[in-house]
Order: sequence, then C-alpha cells, then structure tokens
Amino acid sequence: MVETIEELDFSSKISKMELLHVLKKEASTIHMHDIMLASSYIQEDAKYMQAGYREEFVETFTKAFITRFKDIREDKKEYKGFIDNSNLQEFLKVLNKQIEESKIRQELYFLRLAKIVSIYTTFILEASIHPVGTSFPGGFKLKYENGEYLCPVKDKQLDTPGALCRFCVSKQDKSV
Repeated sequence: MVETIEELDFSSKISKMELLHVLKKEASTIHMHDIMLASSYIQEDAKYMQAGYREEFVETFTKAFITRFKDIREDKKEYKGFIDNSNLQEFLKVLNKQIEESKIRQELYFLRLAKIVSIYTTFILEASIHPVGTSFPGGFKLKYENGEYLCPVKDKQLDTPGALCRFCVSKQDKSV
C-alpha cells in the first residue's frame, strides 16, 4: 500500500479513498511541535500586516491547521469517485516547488503541513483551501453561501505562480 503522496501511481485512476488513506498516513507523522513551527512561520510571514488583521489571520490559520489534522486523522467517511490525476500532479508541482525554495525550517514545516491540508480540502472534501471566515486585505472575508465558497481575491490571484487559487473550488465573490 502507498505510504506517501509522492508514491501515488498517476498512470492509473486514484480514488478519493486511496488518496485519503495516504493523507492519513502522512498526517500521522505530524506532531504538535510541527504545527507550532508552522504557526511560528505564519506569525513571521504576517508581521507586516495591519495589527488587527494579523492577529485574526494567524489565529485562523493556526486553528485551521489543528482542526484539519484532527479531521484528516478521524475522517471515517466513505468518499466516492476518483480525483483528477493531472490536476493533482499540477497542484503537487506548485507545492513541491515552494518546498524546494523554502528558506527557513519553519517555512518548510508550514509548507509540509499546508500540502497535506490543502490536498485534503481540495481533492477529498472539495472545499475551499482557505477556511470560511478568512480575512483578506480590505476587510473582505471568504464566505460560504448557497452551497458555494465565495472568495474576495480569487480572480486577482489566478495568475500568481505560487498561488493555489486556480485549483480551489471557491468562486470569485462578485460583490467585491
């Protein structure tokens, strides 16, 4: 049985359950210390944001990491269907490039955790990568309305090379 994301066989269909199994294996290697290192990177990365926005941003992301890892480990749902292999491969290419270019230990931990969480939310849950309620500059927030995730910055981030927005199920919030 496959133990890591890198061991997946992209030449055949990958079921959501197979991917979930691999993500559970990878999540089982993550410890609270890893999450704390990732959180310290989030804090460092946010240091130039406005104070009120910064605290909310750091709290939201740290809480989301803890919650998502718990969700992944405890997820007992039966997910039907297969993932889009080429989409996951492209997704991994973007994430792995970020990991290769990481400069400090905390960033590496953040990216390692973000990789697991973002694959889970995007390909298993088919949910927004950012948690609902995430604040963005200008005071705008990611919302969930009428069965759709609405992002205030999706369209502006689609062409950003390292952004995962092009893979996210969120739609641009037209009210922004």
